[in-house]
Amino acid sequence: MNPSPGLRAESLVKQFGRGAAAVRAVDAVSLSVAPGECVAVTGSSGCGKSTLLGLLAGLERADAGEVWWGDDAITGLDEAALARLRGHRVGLVFQSYRLLPHLSALDNVALPLELAGRADARARALEALDQIDLGGRAAHRPAELSGGEQQRVALARALVAQPAVLLADEPTGSLDSRNGKRLGALLLAAARRHKTALLLVTHDPALARLADRALPMKDGRLGRRLGRA
Repeated sequence: MNPSPGLRAESLVKQFGRGAAAVRAVDAVSLSVAPGECVAVTGSSGCGKSTLLGLLAGLERADAGEVWWGDDAITGLDEAALARLRGHRVGLVFQSYRLLPHLSALDNVALPLELAGRADARARALEALDQIDLGGRAAHRPAELSGGEQQRVALARALVAQPAVLLADEPTGSLDSRNGKRLGALLLAAARRHKTALLLVTHDPALARLADRALPMKDGRLGRRLGRA
């Protein structure tokens, strides 16, 4: 079962540079995402969205503030402990697909479970591919798949362990409108099915409208929530 309360951050700060050249990419950001909820962070390039995602994923170290995955605070954990906890709790979907080119779609999706020692890794990976209508392409390598298919494989890989938290960085940024809409619907359906706290950063207004809440970001700060259009 996924732990409660999903994803939470309090007063996050991340600064790059010093003195007059210092830039606060993330400035006193607090947010929470409940299990089964989708929150979209929107804003122009350079507003701090991807840095915020990196902090929430534990890929960047905050200068101040705290992040919780479920009931676990991650600030102060060493890299090994953070990686172990991330492997159990957090799924990541990147704008670039980051699939291993020499492995099939099935092998790419099964890999996280195989590394965790799961005996049912391949069976669960095939089930995950079936859920995104790619079971018939399981033996294909990434180069044999379209861009939309590759991003769906990346989504299946992130979801196969049914993470408590799912973080997505511009997941539809490289897709056409039709595939972007389909991927967004798959993301939300999977999050609700598995009670996963889903936070995504996006330029895509159509994807943001699918979310339960959209939070605009500007100059490192989050603005007031936006309702669905």
